[in-house]
Amino acid sequence: MKYAKPEGKRTSRAAFYGLLVDYWEIMLPVVALGPAMGYFVPEDLPAQTKATLTFLTFASAFLGRPLGSIIFGHLADTLGRKRTTALCSVGLGLSVLLVALLPGHNAIGLWGLAGVLILRLAGGIFMGGQYTGANPLAMESAEKSRRGIVGGFIASAWPVAYVAVSLLTALLVAVLPDGSPASAYSTWGWRIPFVLGAIMGFALFLYVRRTAESEVWAASKSSTEQQKRSRSPLVELFRGDNLRNLAQVFLLMTGIWFAIQLLTVAPTGLLISYMGIPSQHVIWGLLLANVVLFPCYLLLGAWGQRFGRRKTLIVSGILTGTVSVASMIAMLRTINSDGPFWLAMVFYTVSLCISVAPNAIMIPYACERFKTEVRASGYGIGYTLAVVIPGLYSFILVGLGKFIQYEYGVVVLLAVGAVCVVAGAALGPETKDTDL
Repeated sequence: MKYAKPEGKRTSRAAFYGLLVDYWEIMLPVVALGPAMGYFVPEDLPAQTKATLTFLTFASAFLGRPLGSIIFGHLADTLGRKRTTALCSVGLGLSVLLVALLPGHNAIGLWGLAGVLILRLAGGIFMGGQYTGANPLAMESAEKSRRGIVGGFIASAWPVAYVAVSLLTALLVAVLPDGSPASAYSTWGWRIPFVLGAIMGFALFLYVRRTAESEVWAASKSSTEQQKRSRSPLVELFRGDNLRNLAQVFLLMTGIWFAIQLLTVAPTGLLISYMGIPSQHVIWGLLLANVVLFPCYLLLGAWGQRFGRRKTLIVSGILTGTVSVASMIAMLRTINSDGPFWLAMVFYTVSLCISVAPNAIMIPYACERFKTEVRASGYGIGYTLAVVIPGLYSFILVGLGKFIQYEYGVVVLLAVGAVCVVAGAALGPETKDTDL
């Protein structure tokens, strides 16, 4: 890859590794803890309740991200991208390590699950801060003509992390007995991926310490005009054009987050806890789907750079509302009719790649929508605050279940997300030629 400055390669690698750690931590409750949820909840709970609790262990971290973006986005704009990223890396490592030490339901009742939710919330705050500093730093260091490709590379950490967590979990489940709260995997095996996640967080801190600060940010901070400004980045963000840009990015990201939540989080709880499919089948099926997703991230990043981010996002939203929705319906019908699971996973993979891969465009796009002095705050808040409504999808699915078959609520919300993506992208300008 080409970079505008010598430090560009290191900052993009730091951002990729930061998202890899972030997504590793995000997926732990869904992938690694999913087969062991009986360790934290009573065995006699209804399947729908267990699925909802599984969703909540994931959603709690996502709900902490907006607060982290507000706090640490301000710090990244005032104290620096590098310092903020390093600080959040340590906090993220500590929060996930504490989850690995929690006792289960047999020892302290539902307090164990409460501990998971609280620590995941705290971890989410540090997650929101980590990429709020690291990703603008990487974009400010990349050459404009390669920014979309660099952004796609950084965002591809999502499927890489998912595959890595899934492979480790599949190996542990194969070696260690699971299926009951007293099994080896349920009592201690699930802790191994969490401990590794903590080590990764501390390693990220060491790597970021050797990364250079953004020259774009440093120049902005030292400029005469910037020195005269007295308002904080958060105040500036919620005024005039900045506020309009934030609202537009928020709408667009709401649609992207609906796709991410419904197609990377919901399937584990839905297929294992609600539809009763063996955990090994689900883990391997979702793992292979994310292997296919990885090159799609790189491809969407390149397409956004070649054809325009706005146009690529609009087309992706239209395909989500049509092809992706139809594929999810086909997947659910295949499973409900006792069809082959591999065929259901083919339909799922089509939907996953169409609807989630556009996330590859959002790192450069969101950064390009804001001025340097509010870029970290704007990117972090616009990208992350949008997760709040999609992050509550488990409760929305329960409500929709009163009117339609429970699992088909996923299809409805995916269609809503498609509308948000098309509308959000259409309301904004093309950004690929923006000078940061």
